[in-house]
Amino acid sequence: MHAQPDPLAAPARRIGFDDFLAVDVRIGTIISADLFPEARKPAYRLLIDFGPVIGRKKSSAQITEHYRPEDLPGTQVAAVVNFPPRQIGPFMSEVLTLGFPDADGKVVLVRPSHRVPDGGRLF
Repeated sequence: MHAQPDPLAAPARRIGFDDFLAVDVRIGTIISADLFPEARKPAYRLLIDFGPVIGRKKSSAQITEHYRPEDLPGTQVAAVVNFPPRQIGPFMSEVLTLGFPDADGKVVLVRPSHRVPDGGRLF
């Protein structure tokens, strides 16, 4: 995951709808999750399937407080798929898996309440 903004900060500056459309948020299903011991902060390495158009992408996610790697496969998650890849230690993170902070600042994944087709775009 990338640097996290202050969750209690004032709202970000107002943007146009075209700015929103420039951020490509898609739904995907976690295929595998394993510990990422080389990460500076506790994290997992995820492999996420975004369907036939985008395919499978890797992500580093600091979600170790609320999730166990063995429970994550099959879970659908939202991710930004059009940021440039980011090198995190020996791992290349290709998408930004999205979450919100809980009351203690620990990440809670953004997930749909019902199963949806992988690759669907947020609107």
